[in-house]
Amino acid sequence: MAAVNAMFGNYEEHVRRLFQFEKPRRYAAKSIYSFFREVVMIVGAGGGAKLTSAAALVLIALAGRPRAQKELLGAGATFPYPLYSKMFDVYHKQYGVRINYQSIGSGGGIRQLEAKTIDFGATDAFMSEKKLSEVPGEILHVPTCLGAVVITYNLPGSPELKLDSDVIGDIFLGKITKWNDPRITDLNPDVKLPNHKVMVVHRSDGSGTTFIFTDYLAKVSPSWKENVGTGKSVNWPTGLGAKGNEGVSGLVKQIKGSIGYCELAYALHNDMPLALVKNKAGNFIKPGIQSISLAANVEIPSHTRVSLTNTDAEKGYPLSSFTWIILYREQNYNKRKREKAAAVVELLDWMIHGGQQYAAPLDYAPLPEAAVKRAEEVLESVTYEGETLSGK
Repeated sequence: MAAVNAMFGNYEEHVRRLFQFEKPRRYAAKSIYSFFREVVMIVGAGGGAKLTSAAALVLIALAGRPRAQKELLGAGATFPYPLYSKMFDVYHKQYGVRINYQSIGSGGGIRQLEAKTIDFGATDAFMSEKKLSEVPGEILHVPTCLGAVVITYNLPGSPELKLDSDVIGDIFLGKITKWNDPRITDLNPDVKLPNHKVMVVHRSDGSGTTFIFTDYLAKVSPSWKENVGTGKSVNWPTGLGAKGNEGVSGLVKQIKGSIGYCELAYALHNDMPLALVKNKAGNFIKPGIQSISLAANVEIPSHTRVSLTNTDAEKGYPLSSFTWIILYREQNYNKRKREKAAAVVELLDWMIHGGQQYAAPLDYAPLPEAAVKRAEEVLESVTYEGETLSGK
């Protein structure tokens, strides 16, 4: 019986940690293996009858103890939502940490993080120096993947159109109003385009997807830059508004003759056509994982806030972008516990490493090695009461 008592004494701390998920990555499997290995050893030594009784009592006690569930709150970008939904589901199943993520748009995620009502925000539009200076605390940007804003439309036969920056800009400025406009037909001589009104669909909410799209247009269209500009929300010269990437893609799919912009995954999952966009090098590029990745062949600053639109890459897609998780550098605020702060860092560390395997199957480009290195450096700078939380 002494051996039994010794065994359970040794494993009291192990079992406690196992059920509280304090070490999600390796601890559970190792503890279970070690526990039952010693059970077998003691049974073999003749302690089987007494062990059976003792073990039964311990297992009953453990069965009656609820597992301590960690829950993290996040909100923001709809752009990466299909990927985040998958990542967070896998993470919860593997490590017991539930992530409650609200896909409300980048603007909403930034506002909620500023108000300190969530553990992390998500945005496709990195915060400007001016905006960062107005926040009560230093906010960090952690890139999680690459995506693309695509031009999608509703035309008979779903033809694959070629569009250049001038045509895209003038469509969304309301200057091109018919699908058989010579400027469109000249780019697409093999496509029979209808004499149908062009109906623009855009985002109605504050959106990082809109930021990426307008950032591109402001770089390539002087008229757009002067009259509309860049932002998560702009005064649209024409069109109908819809909330979220899902709203825009849904409205385009419903309205004949419509054209809009959304994240690549939303268009592909709805079997919607994608325009090939002429890049700076003069090539018409189809959005895809390879062309998105090529657009990221740039120097990434230590703060990771960099625009990829209108890339110089010969085969790069010109409306590509990183998307970021944002969080406060100093995590001791609003009576937050250190354990919760550490859980946020651990989640983000998994997202930039193990979680990257889920990007490509959902039509996002995984982070290039240089971006992973920068993201690691950002996470290593996160603190609680001035002490780093990365464990490195």
